[in-house]
Amino acid sequence: MMQLTEDLAARFAALTLGHVTREFPHKLDHVLDGHKDAQRPRDLHPIFYGSFDWHSCVHGWWQLMRLCRLFPNAGFVDDVKMLRDRLFTPENIAAERAYLSRPHAAAFERPYGWAWLMALSGEMPALETFARDFAALMVSYLGRMTYPIRTGTHFSSAFAMILAHRWAESRDPALSAVIERRARIWFLNDRDCQAWEPEGDAFLSPALIEAALLSQILPGPEFERWFDRFLPRISTGTPATLLTPAIVSDRSDGKIAHLDGLNLSRAWCWRLIGRALPDGHAVQAVAAAAYRDHLNAGLPHIAGDYAGEHWLATFALLALEAPRTA
Repeated sequence: MMQLTEDLAARFAALTLGHVTREFPHKLDHVLDGHKDAQRPRDLHPIFYGSFDWHSCVHGWWQLMRLCRLFPNAGFVDDVKMLRDRLFTPENIAAERAYLSRPHAAAFERPYGWAWLMALSGEMPALETFARDFAALMVSYLGRMTYPIRTGTHFSSAFAMILAHRWAESRDPALSAVIERRARIWFLNDRDCQAWEPEGDAFLSPALIEAALLSQILPGPEFERWFDRFLPRISTGTPATLLTPAIVSDRSDGKIAHLDGLNLSRAWCWRLIGRALPDGHAVQAVAAAAYRDHLNAGLPHIAGDYAGEHWLATFALLALEAPRTA
């Protein structure tokens, strides 16, 4: 099984250091209230202006700080910390927080970027107050949502809930409680998932992300009972769509390149699911094989074209490290 070694961590770090301060090309999530709001990314976001978009820069920094914690004596650590100290000043953090007070910023990066900022805060305590801004937004948002968003892209409810719940477990009882409550209301009665996927531009599996969320929310025996109802034939290879890596036809197309991320995030999900099931469960062997196949399909393609290079290493780290180190 592929291991997260220091050499591989150094490769991930080198890729990410190459884009977290690369301002262009850039895709803004930005509503203009007037002509004065037409500003460049660096002016709007003095920390998270790189990596093609705000959320990719945030989770690029999560990846860098996570790798520094996992490999504290690695050669890349000094470079990461020097750049961190230059960018993450109190003034720059205040400017990033102030962006949320803009008249049309309530849905800025909702919910994907919110959850990744919380994850980054877990590695960088200086962002704790900023993370709590987003946590308050998420408590309100989830409290108002009647239905989940079941998609394979940034709007996925379940993916954001996984990351936010991990952050909230020891920091924000209100957010942790609303995530657990919504997860049960939205997903607990799901049965016999057909898994009509992948979508053509997905980087998440709606079916497996839901299962991964419940693997983190439900006690072991309850999760086993739920999973056996949710995918009752997966031990015999059905639906095969969840066990077959996606084919990526054009890695220079940013949307099609999402499918490399799908392979990596599916690997992550299968590992979480397999570890949440009891020893000897029939699905464990299936999960292990699916993890290996999807990781092998995605890992060779984390570099080569900026469409994927600005974000894929983060999902490779998720897959290789799962379940997380405390």
